[in-house]
Amino acid sequence: MPSPVPAKPVDQALELLNVHYDAFFSSAKYAVRTGHPVPSDTRGWSQILVSLLTGLNGLERKKGADLIDGSDVKAANTWNAIDTPRFNGVLKAGTKAAHAGSLASLDKMPNLFFVLWDITSSGEHRCRVWVVRTQHDLAFRAMAEKWFDARIKKLITSDNFQLHPPRGKDTNTFRNTYGNLNYPLLFCAVKAKNAKYRLLAYDPKIVAGGTCIVC
Repeated sequence: MPSPVPAKPVDQALELLNVHYDAFFSSAKYAVRTGHPVPSDTRGWSQILVSLLTGLNGLERKKGADLIDGSDVKAANTWNAIDTPRFNGVLKAGTKAAHAGSLASLDKMPNLFFVLWDITSSGEHRCRVWVVRTQHDLAFRAMAEKWFDARIKKLITSDNFQLHPPRGKDTNTFRNTYGNLNYPLLFCAVKAKNAKYRLLAYDPKIVAGGTCIVC
């Protein structure tokens, strides 16, 4: 009997999105009824999604980077959100790690993935994944260097470098005081009411070749 053909990465990703949607909104009705936040681990779901899309697994619950190659995943979810979701802790600062607080932290990281769960202007639930080649992306590194330099000069005191993603917008632009960039889109899928997620974009080549562009 022949072995079953493994599912393609994008098919597995779409299946996961449907599972996540069902889990989120099945629990959301109870959270709303009892006055609590929806018990959804956006960070965990996003890491699993990126692993399915790239083939890079996690660290088996060990401390360190999010993926086995040293890459990290940042996540934000606007669904039922009370505050304004952002990508937090994008740059490493404020820790005792030798490479924190400088561009050296980006030299240790092959890729930085961003996962945004939002709703389109037409009311469809959407998931997008962007990726930055942190060791090579000149525009991203220039933005990071400005922020690190401002911390060194005591112009800012925060350890939290935030990026504002395109929540509800059909763009790839992330905004920050130190640089507005268009980010390389790896994956995009949307879900209409009473339907499954459908794929709009998937370009695995950008994991090794994508580049941010200054707006």
